[in-house]
Amino acid sequence: MSYSKLQVAVAIFAMAIGTFAIGIGEFVMMGLLPNVGSEFGTSSQQTGHLISLYALGVVIGAPLITIVFARANKKSLLLALMGLYAVTNIASAEADSFQQLQWLRFISGLPHGAYGGIVCLLAAAMVRKNQRGKAVTLVMMGLTLAILIGNPLATWFGQMLDWRWVYRGVGITALSAVLLIAIAVPAIRQQQHSRTRTELSALKNKQVLLTLAIGSIGFGGMFAVLSYLAPTLLEATQVSQGWIPIALLIYGVGSFIGSLVGGWATDVNMKWAIGGALAWATLVLFVFPFSIDNLVSILPMVFLLGSTAALVPTLQVRLMDVAGEAQTLAASLNHAAFNIANGIGAYLGGLAIVSPWQWQGTGWVGCLLAGSGLIIFFITKNHSRKVNYAESL
Repeated sequence: MSYSKLQVAVAIFAMAIGTFAIGIGEFVMMGLLPNVGSEFGTSSQQTGHLISLYALGVVIGAPLITIVFARANKKSLLLALMGLYAVTNIASAEADSFQQLQWLRFISGLPHGAYGGIVCLLAAAMVRKNQRGKAVTLVMMGLTLAILIGNPLATWFGQMLDWRWVYRGVGITALSAVLLIAIAVPAIRQQQHSRTRTELSALKNKQVLLTLAIGSIGFGGMFAVLSYLAPTLLEATQVSQGWIPIALLIYGVGSFIGSLVGGWATDVNMKWAIGGALAWATLVLFVFPFSIDNLVSILPMVFLLGSTAALVPTLQVRLMDVAGEAQTLAASLNHAAFNIANGIGAYLGGLAIVSPWQWQGTGWVGCLLAGSGLIIFFITKNHSRKVNYAESL
């Protein structure tokens, strides 16, 4: 079935409101780490566990929800997932203890991956094949705009009032997405219902697993730095907390541009898009440790750090190409992979800041992870040639 440009645009907008809510819910904690830690009396490393626990929820929830609800109507599942996201984020705002907040952040992450995977599939299904990169980029633009605009404003708002109001706002935004999806997203007829066994076949596909490994390891480098950007600015660059939202805004601009470039490059040449994004991330993270002592040098590097988001649409479309009939699980696992990267990056970055490297260590760890992702890319490329994939790298 074909859809008009207006139908596609409205449906993508409705689903992008959900990714916008998810973007703030996931990333704003990075800017509010000092505020949350101050309230509960936890260190930067301990408070950083909230980031890792959310990521763990995504990693567990993405495959579990996709497999259990493989035969469910995709639009109905979207509504349920975004409803759950709304409730758990509002509950996070009411947490009475750090332990309770840890559990709620974990639960909040559960619907993230499945939602992100389904909206990418639905967006791609509404356009021609040579427009999939653009469609995926647009539906995920809510996430990009959350990083660009939402997170800096939410961080500033949380600093001025209370971090709890930020998560109440995330919940309200998610509820708005539920309403818009119910109205605007068409009930796209599936050629056949997914089966659990069919979806699980993705886990036997080496190209799927290798592509997921690229995201899990390679993008972890960016998260090693971003997770601790706020305390790095306070402790290493030694600026006031008012610079944190500004730095996040600069990161968001870089991420916005990087995502657009990544979507365009994917439609032109996927091989160079993936390899180029990983090589660029490795270079940026190598230079980052030399920039942290001065505001004039660190802010441009924060922009370049954001530009590494070019990797996101490239891997999402790559998974669609190699997943065969296991499209839903593969798409949701991509979000799980990026949150494995989030968890690994936050954890290793936390270890780095208590090592002799201190705040420079996040960049060194990040460079190692991005470089490892590039190595996995070449392994994936070599394997795809051997098995003669029609969509080989």
